[in-house]
Amino acid sequence: MSDLLYSEEEEALRRAVRDLLADRCDAATVLARAEAPAAEGPHDRELWKALTEGMGLAGLLVPEELGGQGATHREAAVVLEELGRAVAPVPYLTSAVVATEALLACGGSEAAELLSALAAGRTVGALAVGLATAPGAPFQDVRHDAGALHGELTGIADAAGADILLVPADDGALYAVHTAQ
Repeated sequence: MSDLLYSEEEEALRRAVRDLLADRCDAATVLARAEAPAAEGPHDRELWKALTEGMGLAGLLVPEELGGQGATHREAAVVLEELGRAVAPVPYLTSAVVATEALLACGGSEAAELLSALAAGRTVGALAVGLATAPGAPFQDVRHDAGALHGELTGIADAAGADILLVPADDGALYAVHTAQ
């Protein structure tokens, strides 16, 4: 049976994240951002930079050999709890957890390259699966034909702030689509 209490290391991580958020993500700033969305997009890029470059949090779930921290889901959960507590406008769940897990399941050199970019915070990713998709339900159809993707996806979490959309297609592959294209 595993211990459900947080370890000293997990509590230290919690304190570090909470301290950073107290300095950079106060309630007044979050409310002001919600009332007048920033021109640079849905995420606070400076806060994201502090979390990723300053603390290495985007790479918690990425193996060390790919530039990450090689941590567990428990550490990621600690970070998510603190980000939720502060209502931090950063793409941690969608990029550092969901997109990262999708790429980890793929393997290969292209996935490894993207994982390194996600871990460093240089790239923000989002898995292109609609929010209304129930666990175990089939995804909206995206067809891969002659080197191109065809289809329409709606309700993708954090798509507006993503640099890369990870699109599952009908051939069973996961395609990285740069949003600047």
